[in-house]
Parts: sequence; C-alpha cells; structure tokens
Amino acid sequence: MTYKKKLIEVALPLDAINRESAREKEPFTARHPRSIHIWWARRPLAACRALIFASLVDDPSSHPDRFPDESEQQQERERLFDIIEELVKWENVDNAQVLEAARREIQAAVEGELPVLLDPFSGGGSIPLEAQRLGLDVEASDLNPVAVLITKALVEIPRRFAGQHPVGPGRDGVLDLESWSHSKGLAADIRAYSMLLYDKTEQAIGHLYPRVVIPPEHGGGEATASAWLWSRTARCPNPACQAEMPLARSFGLSTRKGKRWWVEPEIEGREVTRFLIKTGDGEPPAAPKLGRGARFRCLVCGEIADEPYIKAQGRQGHIGTRLMAIAAKRGREVLYLAPTDTHIEAAAIAGPPTAPDAPMPANPRWFSPPEYGYKTLRELFTPRQLVALTTFRDLVTDVRAAVHSDAVSAGLPDNGVSLNDGGNGATAYADAIATYLALAFSRWADISNSIASWNSTNQNVRALFARQAIPMSWDFVEVNPFGPLAPVTSIAGNTADALEGGPRFGSGVVRQLDAASWTPNLGRYLVVTDPPYYDNIGYADLSDFFYVWLRDTLRGCYPDLFSTLLTPKAAELVATPYRYGGSRATAQEAFEKGLKEAFRNVALAQDPRFPAVIYYAFKQSEHDESVAGTVSTGWETMLSGLMASGLAIVGTWPLRTERATRSVSLRTNALASSIALVVRRRPADAPLATRSEFLAAVRRELPPALRLLQKGNVAPVDLAQAVIGPGMAVFSRYDKVIEADGTSMTIRQALALINRVLEEAVSEEETDFDSDTRWALTWFEQHGMNEGPYGDADVLARAKDTSVAGVVQAGVATSRAGRVRLVERGTRVEPWDPASDDRLTVWEATQHLIERIEDSETAAAELLRQLGGGMGDRARQLAYLLYQTCDRRGWADDALAYNGIVQAWPELTKLARRSEGPVQQVLGE
Repeated sequence: MTYKKKLIEVALPLDAINRESAREKEPFTARHPRSIHIWWARRPLAACRALIFASLVDDPSSHPDRFPDESEQQQERERLFDIIEELVKWENVDNAQVLEAARREIQAAVEGELPVLLDPFSGGGSIPLEAQRLGLDVEASDLNPVAVLITKALVEIPRRFAGQHPVGPGRDGVLDLESWSHSKGLAADIRAYSMLLYDKTEQAIGHLYPRVVIPPEHGGGEATASAWLWSRTARCPNPACQAEMPLARSFGLSTRKGKRWWVEPEIEGREVTRFLIKTGDGEPPAAPKLGRGARFRCLVCGEIADEPYIKAQGRQGHIGTRLMAIAAKRGREVLYLAPTDTHIEAAAIAGPPTAPDAPMPANPRWFSPPEYGYKTLRELFTPRQLVALTTFRDLVTDVRAAVHSDAVSAGLPDNGVSLNDGGNGATAYADAIATYLALAFSRWADISNSIASWNSTNQNVRALFARQAIPMSWDFVEVNPFGPLAPVTSIAGNTADALEGGPRFGSGVVRQLDAASWTPNLGRYLVVTDPPYYDNIGYADLSDFFYVWLRDTLRGCYPDLFSTLLTPKAAELVATPYRYGGSRATAQEAFEKGLKEAFRNVALAQDPRFPAVIYYAFKQSEHDESVAGTVSTGWETMLSGLMASGLAIVGTWPLRTERATRSVSLRTNALASSIALVVRRRPADAPLATRSEFLAAVRRELPPALRLLQKGNVAPVDLAQAVIGPGMAVFSRYDKVIEADGTSMTIRQALALINRVLEEAVSEEETDFDSDTRWALTWFEQHGMNEGPYGDADVLARAKDTSVAGVVQAGVATSRAGRVRLVERGTRVEPWDPASDDRLTVWEATQHLIERIEDSETAAAELLRQLGGGMGDRARQLAYLLYQTCDRRGWADDALAYNGIVQAWPELTKLARRSEGPVQQVLGE
C-alpha cells in the first residue's frame, strides 16, 4: 500500500525537542500535569507533543508537485521545524496562537479526517494529554487502575465538565466577574473543597500536632512545627554495651552557608541521653552509618553492627525510632529545636485499626524494607501518619456529600448518574471532586511515610519515590499535615493549576484494559505508546502503595476499577522472575508473548496513513558466547514481539527524557534517553536477505546514524541502545535474513552483529585524532591508569607514529625507571593554557575539560571557548570512545566522568557562546 511519508520518518529538530524535554523535567515546573499524581518514567510532554505532530504532518518529499527539489523540500522542513520548536516550549503549552498554527498544519495534512489517538499503555497520561492539546480525540487504556485513574483525571474528567462554573464555598458574587471557561470552575472547586477537607481534618486530629516553643535566642514565642526528624534505632551488638544505637545516616539538618544546623548526641554512661541542636560555623559529628549498606557504629562503645545483624534485629522486631529534632518555619527561616516530652508523647499513639494493609513482595530489587522486618505497606507509616491518612480518607466521603448538595443547589441535575456511568450532573460532579481530592491525599502519602527523608540542602522533605523503588530509610521525616511545608491544600492547589493549563480540544475515553487481550477497531488509530521496559519498573507492585488508599476512598465512585484488593499482577507485562518461581526464562517468555499480542493489536488498529510510534528504553546488556557478541535480552524480547506482529521499523529517534540531576542519575551512569521507534506494517512482499547482505547494509547505514546520534548529543551511556534502532530498521525491512547454513537469523544474532558494527564504527573514529592521543587511547585500553613496561609503550608509540618522548613532552604520559603511565587528572602542578601548549592533543583537551567541569560549568565552558569548535568536537568524540572502553572494562568512575562531560556538552557550548568577545583566539578550527 502506498502512503505519504510523514515528517517523523525523515527529520526532526531533535536538539530543540531534547532541550525542552530536559527543561520540563526540572522539579519546579509550574502547572505541570505531574502535579496531579506521581507516575514512574512519565514521558516528557514536549517530546510527546512533537512526535504526535510529526506523525501527522507530511514530509515535504511526499509532495514533489509542490516541492520538486531537495532545497525546496528542506526549506519547507525548516518551516515545520520552526512550528515544532515553538510548540515544545513549556511557556507555550497553552498558547492559543502556537497551538492553532500546529492544528492548522495537521488539518491540512489529514485533509480534515483526523485519526483517533490510541495509547494502550497510557501510564501517567502524557501521550493522550498531548494528543488532545493538538485537537485529537483520544482512547487510552492501561491494566493498572492507578494509571487509569491518573489518565482519567487528565483527559476524561476535565472535558466532561468543561465550562462548568464552580459550585462550592465562595462562589457567590463571582459568577458574573470571571469567565469559567475550560476547567477553571473545576479547578476553583478543587481548591475550595480541599480547604474544607483540611479544616475538617484539623478539627478532628489537629491536637496530635502540638506547636513548638521558640527559644529566646531565636526570638521566642510559639510556632507551628513543620516536621519531626526521626532516627531508627537498634541495640548495640556488644554484650557489654547493649546501648540503643541511633541508625542515622547523617546528623546534618541544614547545610546552607551561614545557616548550618546539626544534631549533636549527648552520651552519659551507656546511653545516648538526648540530642542537642547546634548552629553556627561548626561541623556535625560523624554519623553512625558507615559506607554503603546497613553498617553502623555504636556511639557509646564504637562496636560495628554489620548488615546481617541489623537485618536480624529488624526481623525480630527490635528496630525502634527516636526523635532527633523538630523543624519549624518562622517567616522564610527554618529553625531547629530539640525534642521535648510533649512532642514525643504526641507521636506515641496507637495506629488506627482501619488503615489499609497489604504485603510487600519479596523482591529486594525494588523493595528493601522486607529484608529488615517491615513486611507490609502499613509498616511504612508511623501510627500518627496512619491516623492522618485514614482521617483524610474518611472525610473525603463527607466532602463528596457536600459537593453533591452544593451542585444541586447550583443547578446541576440531580439524576443520580455517576461519573463512572458517564454522568455529568451533581452525582458525577461530586465524584469528580472526590477523585481529585483522593489523588491529592494519595500524593501526600508519598511524603508522609517513614521512608521519606529530610533534604538538608533545600530544607524540605524528599519523597519516598525519588526513584522507582521503595528503599530502606534510616532517618526519616514526619511532615505536619497542617504545617507550612506541604499541606494537602497546597498539593490540591497544584492539581488545580495543572488542570487550568490543560488542553481545550479533543474528547477522551480511558478504560482499564489488558493491552494483550483487547479487540481493536481496525485501521482507525494513530498509535503512540510507551510499553513496559522488560523488567525495569515494577509498576503494579509499586503502585499498590497508592492503590490501597485510593481503593478505600473511591471504590464507591469506580466499583469496577477498584474491584480487586491490590492492583492486577498476573497479566502485567513485566519480566519479573519472582512471579514465575524464580525462573528468568519463564518470565522472559511471558513478557515476549504478551508484548507480541499487544503489538499485534497495534498493527490491526493502526491507520495505514500514519506510522505508529513506540517508546522504548532498556540499558542492560550481556555478552553471549553462542552468538559471539553483546546482546540485550530486554531489547530482544521487545523486538521479537514487534516483528512477529508484522511491524517494521522505519525510523528511530533518541529522546533525552530524563534530567541528568535526578536522584537515580546523580553520580551514576543511569539511562537518560528513550528511543522512539517509528513503525509501519511490513509489506507482504518484503524481500529475503543473506547474512552478508544484511551485514553490508548495517555497515553502510550505521556509521552515518552514529554520527547523527553523537551530533544530537546522545549520552555515551545510551549510545549502545540508541544504535539498536537504526540497526534493527535494516533487519526488520526483510522478511527473513538467511544464515550460511540456511537457517533464519534470530534477533539475538542480529543484535550481536549490530553491536559488533558499532564497535567497528567507534574504533574507526580514532583516525580523527593526533598521534599522541591515538597512543593514549590504546594504552588506556591496555593498562588503564596503571603503569606498564617502557618497551611496550615504545612499540605502541612507533605503531601510532609518535614516540615515548613525544607523549611525555605532550603532557600525556610520564616515563621513569623503565615504566610508563598516563598522567592522571588532577595531578598536574602547573595551570594549563591551550594557547601556549606547543604540542596540543585531544587527550589533554578532554582531560582538562573534565577537570574544569568538576570545579564549575563556567570554567569548563571558558576552556571550550578557547579550544574552539574543531578541537572541542574531537574532545567530545574522544569522550565517547573512552566511555566505551571504561564500560567494557568495568571502570565505573572513569566511565562516569566521560559520560558526564558529554551530557553537559549542550550547556557548555551555550555558556561558551555567551562568553565570546568580539575578538578571540580559537584553537583546533
């Protein structure tokens, strides 16, 4: 079948999309839909918006009558790029003029026949939300009820009540003064009823949160406590001591310059008698936690309690808690106070009998607390936190009744039809407000638990789900629900803000469905989706943390959605061995089978006018002797399902979807990109190919794709997975690739060949470097930063057209007593000036850039400005090669440095351009 090639199949302004995607992930992006509720690995809205637009509009090459030559086609692409670059900016997310320009282009391309956007793995709802913003109707689904509820809150409920004026407290006298277009009325009621919920809850349990007395030296008087900072405790393993050991990872409370605060334990005899609060220019005492893992030092006798002992203490129920400090906010300043009996006693209450509970899975990869005796979700909360959460939960029902009464008084029909059954009257509106309030207090649970910790830099709470797991926390913070730090009203207000900035077009239908077993409407949809990444994230297991609270609150509103005690697990597409008796092979088989069925449905549902877009990200790889190469089981299983469903890859785009500074990335080489696979149905007459034909095609097409990826600044840590797309695009265009023995090449064998060609292509880039750098590159591969024999160095130097004396003169290596080694970063005594270096090398430029960036980005950018574009580009190229070596050899610290410099490159180049004067000396051009 013939079709018009879409822009996404040819070209994208990738730099602009990636820049805005990373910017959007900053934690304080106002009015962002993530304010409604947490979801793991949520796709950036900018990337979703851009890819949907580019999947709908034609590439100019599809219209040779209008754009007959390449220059005219490129000019038209640049015009479309300009639209995308405006479209992806966060400040334009509800800019009517920008959105209307994009919708006009879409309408022209589809000739008035818009497809429906289908996302069968809707997750946090980013994709359907952005399709609505571009004017499309959407159908979204997910197996996970928490994901379904979040997506309903984003794309279904707001459209149901668009234009509805508020019905709640404070509405009198404002109806004629303000327009309630779109979701403004809904947002106003969320704010109003969250305040009612807050007031009712404070009346019920406010006495459990006593005020604090401020010492005279800090101004005296009373204040509302913001938070209570606790440490877990265990008994010292020394039989002669048996002191209660604080298990704190730090005694620091505030690390801000000029406002340093810390805890100082006071020891008398065989016990820590109390915690003193200190402030000033001093330093906190050494924390009892030692290094990684659960190793602690007894503050009384110095005995070390190792991890097995601490785990045993936990399983025996001997881990306790102790209050270390109280935080209180006065104006803009945070003060810290020592514990008092009043506050200790206020927290010493019994937990409520009606708090929901569920076992956590025995899967230490995602859940650490069970190893320490915390077996259930209930045990992740203090008794006072459970009282607060159950009170909020129960009072949502009361507030829902108030909404219903107010809605009837405001004129909404009292027809008794629920939101779940498609209603839009008073009953449905009450359900809607209850939904947003339940999501707000569910999100509040993310910071109100005994895993949440204190952020001593920003003076606030660090939520439990800083990463995609429930870790063990040794000191934790208990937030005051009625304090200034993070009340439910603030979270609900952020939700309301996000709704006001939501899309104004396109209907939305969200269902709970298994993507592998539903029956699609044939040939109707533009499919854009983000399926699970093999075993990266345990969505169902993790979302039980929220589900148990949402179920108790909203079961009456959504009886089908919350019909099970916990989230559905059996049909979830995740390759988790513990669900299959520990068998990784069985887990892989189940994942592949389910994904194959899901992709089969995608192929059936896909409107042939448009390609489908599938996000995927999976970093882990392994060496397989059977195919003599590096493979990735996660990619293999996904691609097997995709190709078995009759789909072929026609384009791939690496998208920068994560912040380099997110919790899981700090000081790690964490995956930071997703690959957007552009797929169409494979033609029925797709040809066969021999192994040699396939290999020749990969060798021909992969190097330019590699250069494009590097130009787009894909991080070295992501490079191996990024090239899978272009490589598999070659493989998937054939019906089969035939091996020499007549058998069909497997995807696993194809992945091994693709990785082999990648290594060849990366190695060939060595020819761009000077002789001294080529020597250093090979020496580093062989010896790392260790010394080696002079004779070996001499032989290598001759092969690289240099000499040992030359690399020493260049400042690349040192030679003494018959031994040679590379110069380590940070060991050079003299300041380095590239302009006066008479033997400038790419090796030196790369190492000095890394040294400078450890001081500041500004210092590194100034050096990059001096080096100029040519030398700078070669330094970045060398960082890619050195990362591959470090990753292959397991040198994590060096790998981190080389990955980091590439990740920082866009910011460095931006800063370098800003610092350019009218006249400058530029090297390496």
